[in-house]
Amino acid sequence: MNFDFSPDQKALRDQARKFLGEHASSTRVRRILDTDAPYDTLLWQGMAEMGWTGTAIPESYGGAGFGHLELCVLAEEMGRCVAPAPFASTVYLATEALLLAGSEAQKRRWFPRVAAGEAIGCFALAEGPEAPAIESLGTMAQGGALTGTKAPVLDGDVANFAVVAARDGDGVSLYLADLSATGVTRAALKTVDPTRSVARITFTSTPAEPLGEPGAGAALIERLFDRAAVLVAFEQVGGGQAALEMARDYAMGRFAFGRPIASFQAIKHKLADMYVAVELARSNAYYGAWALSTDAPELPVAAAAARVSASEAYFHAAKENIQTHGGMGFTWEFDCHLHYRRAKLLGLLLGGVPRWKDLLIARLEARADAAAPAASPA
Repeated sequence: MNFDFSPDQKALRDQARKFLGEHASSTRVRRILDTDAPYDTLLWQGMAEMGWTGTAIPESYGGAGFGHLELCVLAEEMGRCVAPAPFASTVYLATEALLLAGSEAQKRRWFPRVAAGEAIGCFALAEGPEAPAIESLGTMAQGGALTGTKAPVLDGDVANFAVVAARDGDGVSLYLADLSATGVTRAALKTVDPTRSVARITFTSTPAEPLGEPGAGAALIERLFDRAAVLVAFEQVGGGQAALEMARDYAMGRFAFGRPIASFQAIKHKLADMYVAVELARSNAYYGAWALSTDAPELPVAAAAARVSASEAYFHAAKENIQTHGGMGFTWEFDCHLHYRRAKLLGLLLGGVPRWKDLLIARLEARADAAAPAASPA
């Protein structure tokens, strides 16, 4: 079994790296930190012109008609440069939710606009600082209208539409809301990573359409998060690789006591540990990409494994990158903090590592129980 990308996918990676190197440099990222702009509009439009926003959208809806493997390739490159664009919320979450459960009319309304970069989507689940818990949802849907507050919502302040989890007479369901409709109030929130905007969205009798079957929200959210976990894992792998390379290059060029600090055993150990963590995460991410692209039954386990290993690897690499730079690594002038901020944000995007560890254990146990032979009668 070959888990490597095809020559065409590698060519896409090279093209993406070149484009992002020109349009998403650290200088461009820092412009978002230094201003009140929620994201880089020129970068977002450029991504749309390259066809990235429509990568997984079928051609019949105006998309590129590729697949999730190509999306994984792009995600890794965006992670390398901490791209300040609403890609994850729109493509990994909102678009995937529509692909999973959207009606024909909903897809025809939103997919062409997403593919053209004219619409930004978001996914609204959490209702507080705790991990997103479906059991504690307070947002209600009644008579085709939503009432409740969602926070934090990634890119909720700039999104045009939202996929919202809410309670109704059937239990937990998903709804699709146009954020230009009446009864929507939004406020930007501050986070550790200002290069990605986050908001609080309040719905007050806001018109909304059901997305998927009534009462199927919990199952849909689980499927959606498994798919998004693989894609986010590739962003984390890309970011971890960039942090490792940044630390390596600094260690090779920084001299102390007449020799590069990369020759010191303590620095060697740091770099080796970073490398092992990133490569382990890459291996799990590749397994997740295979499961996602083939809709394999192994996806739940593969997604949880990729999520845990990639989250831990990126944060470890970002943290050790700062340590390798020493006192200079803590300063604003160096780019180390860009990856540290993004690692913290992505580590919480779909729920923290403890939640995914619990999921991984439960899924492995369930798989083992299913594979165990039935006990013979006494």
